[in-house]
Amino acid sequence: MFLSVFDIFKIGIGPSSSHTMGPMTAASRFLDDLRDPALCGSGTNRLASVSVSLHGSLAFTGKGHATDRAVVLGLIGLLPDTLDPDQAAKLEAEVHETKTISPSGIGLLRFDPTKDLIFDYGPPLELHANALTFSAFDDDDQLCHRETYYSVGGGFVMSEAELLAEREGAAQSLNAKKQSHDFPYPFGSAKEMLAMGQASRKTIAEMKRANERVIHGNALDEKLNTIWQAMNDCINRGLHLDGVLPGGLKVNRRAKAIHAALCDERGNNMAQPHVSNDWLSVYAMAVNEENAAGGRVVTSPTNGAAGVVPAVLRYYRDHCYGAHEEGARDMLLVAAAIGGIIKHNASISGAEVGCQGEVGSASAMAAAGLCAALGGSNEQVENAAEIALEHHLGLTCDPAGGLVQVPCIERNALGAIKAVSAASLALRGDGTHFMPLDNCVKVMLETGRDMNLKYKETSTGGIAVNIPEC
Repeated sequence: MFLSVFDIFKIGIGPSSSHTMGPMTAASRFLDDLRDPALCGSGTNRLASVSVSLHGSLAFTGKGHATDRAVVLGLIGLLPDTLDPDQAAKLEAEVHETKTISPSGIGLLRFDPTKDLIFDYGPPLELHANALTFSAFDDDDQLCHRETYYSVGGGFVMSEAELLAEREGAAQSLNAKKQSHDFPYPFGSAKEMLAMGQASRKTIAEMKRANERVIHGNALDEKLNTIWQAMNDCINRGLHLDGVLPGGLKVNRRAKAIHAALCDERGNNMAQPHVSNDWLSVYAMAVNEENAAGGRVVTSPTNGAAGVVPAVLRYYRDHCYGAHEEGARDMLLVAAAIGGIIKHNASISGAEVGCQGEVGSASAMAAAGLCAALGGSNEQVENAAEIALEHHLGLTCDPAGGLVQVPCIERNALGAIKAVSAASLALRGDGTHFMPLDNCVKVMLETGRDMNLKYKETSTGGIAVNIPEC
């Protein structure tokens, strides 16, 4: 099993990795299919129009998560990692006005988002709660090509054939090309990770680094620095912007005011003993306010949980004694190792297992990363991840209005605080503990499967249906 650090940490746009980045990527993949000249002939059978159906959670919370907007932008050839958020509204408006798209290599196609983008509020498709089906038609309105994609969390997208193959244990996952490489430490579980560490006498960061170098070579550190820079830029933007977040809930940005107050208290030596929690919170909130506004963020491992790892990393760099650049890179490597184990053996999708798979996974990743950066042993690192994940078990995903604002912004703040507490507890011990991380991951998956659908990113239960009347 190999998931790169750059699979777990992907630069993209808000507000959701599964509902925004995933659908945009799926649209791009569908365009690649349509560029195949064998799909439709010439003359009267040329490609003429497309339509898209959103199913399950993508339908129920698609408006709040900007899924419709993401599909439109994806169908004109844009991708999350290169899209300029400031241009997105203008480009989307042009499609609504012309009711056409003209993707490169395909030509002019009819596409009226008000009619051809369908929200299916019926039962979700069987394979996954996040599904979208693309269809292309010729001049005679005959179907030329149809493909269903599943946005499985963290911006990862799989076709129906790929998802079935993965579940059947057949090959060809999204990382088939990478799997062909010979990785020195191919751990797929925490148990394997610890055993390989004991046998090689290497840290988790060293093993993960060795695996990543097979793909990225000497460019690894530069790429890791780019990820951290994107995270830190997002924090800084969030700390300097105010106003009301879009979507209709009238939620005010708070990070800027909180940050100003913290700086003032620090300057006047008025800080309370618990102030470290406030710094963690404001860093996480800054990221998730940016995400909610559709800004540029890094999946960590998802957009909805994008504030936890950056907040803990910023906390390490700015507030921990002895912090250094290599430690920051080790944090990303170790966090990605834990995120990969969770994704491989359970899920990071809120629509599949609730927010325990998003903020819970992010907290486990951040806890492990911080523990490693502060000199923890492999066993202490695994313990830190388990503590953080264990105390997010059962956490539902019930966003008010389908927006990643309430309770998501504050939830990231608390996830960051739990991560630091988990790392600290683990460092106070010797790494021995009752519940192995692998067992905790298994419990998370089982809990998610048992969780009622209304608590899994459909906004049909919990906080989402208990909004106070204004």
